[in-house]
Amino acid sequence: MSAKQPEIVLGVTGSIAAYKAAELLRLMIRAGWGVSVVMTEAAARFVTPLTFQTLSQRKVTTTAFAPVETWMPEHISLADRADVLVIAPCTANVIAKLAHGLADDVLSSTVLASRSTKVIAPAMNDGMWANEATQDNLATLRRRGMRIVAVSTGDLACGRTGEGRMAEVATVFAAVQEALP
Repeated sequence: MSAKQPEIVLGVTGSIAAYKAAELLRLMIRAGWGVSVVMTEAAARFVTPLTFQTLSQRKVTTTAFAPVETWMPEHISLADRADVLVIAPCTANVIAKLAHGLADDVLSSTVLASRSTKVIAPAMNDGMWANEATQDNLATLRRRGMRIVAVSTGDLACGRTGEGRMAEVATVFAAVQEALP
């Protein structure tokens, strides 16, 4: 009898670091995990859904309003199937939404409906990272049991050097692996 294949929901948000999510997806597929991708509208401006569909060999969810294959709304179906829900990269905007319980797109709705372990890999400008509101929101998510992957320090897309880079893909992968039941 073989072990159950882990099911991961990978949320991708609108950050230049979205390209790293494709490599994270490849690592998860190589590990034998089933991965369903949920993208925000902003994420699809950085990397197309077709990239993730090709790598995952599954449809990519980008809206809560697409026709569903079963009677259950897509965000509920995704929430129910996830052993781990990871958002990589996770912008300051999405972190704020999650901290305040907002569900105004398919990703935030999926997170709110999910009972699985959640792993967040933040990515943003150093000023946004250092902002008290962002740090308070992260503290709220930690208090609620979400696992936050530490950001890296280095060159940022804005031209600065500082804290706020998404952690290396291998680090995020290890955090998801550790979160598996």
